[in-house]
Amino acid sequence: MVDVVDSATRSRMMSGIRSKNTKPEKQIRSALHRLGFRFRLNQASLPGKPDLVFKKYNAVIFVHGCFWHGHECRLFKWPSSNTVFWHSKIELNRTRDADALRELKKAGWRVMVIWECALKGKAQMAQFPKIVDNVSSWLLGSGTSYKQITGKQQHGAKSTGRNSQ
Repeated sequence: MVDVVDSATRSRMMSGIRSKNTKPEKQIRSALHRLGFRFRLNQASLPGKPDLVFKKYNAVIFVHGCFWHGHECRLFKWPSSNTVFWHSKIELNRTRDADALRELKKAGWRVMVIWECALKGKAQMAQFPKIVDNVSSWLLGSGTSYKQITGKQQHGAKSTGRNSQ
């Protein structure tokens, strides 16, 4: 399939996509800050450069975009053009994510991943207070070392607070 815009326009569009201070990340930061949580942003000294670092709770949070991190959900679709590039790029991101997770766990950090699909759309935003409560409880608790929050329609299963690994 041929791109519907010229390469200069596509390049400009792609350069406008940010890796930090995204809307989902700002929503989570704002809600947690209102609850009294204090954190550092994008700490480069930690593997994967987590979006939020809660040193007091020995926890980090990543807010992942479903496309860029290859999340198998309703928001992810493999591009039909330049497929070799995109498969390589997204698989490299997945590998980097897994390596960062492994290194953080090895260093004793608790890790949470909040996927964009959990925060995008009217139905998901209606669940936002529950998501924030879930994050808050996880931070304050000494429970699981890894948790992810996804949207409801991941492979047809409800998984808004699924623990894994």
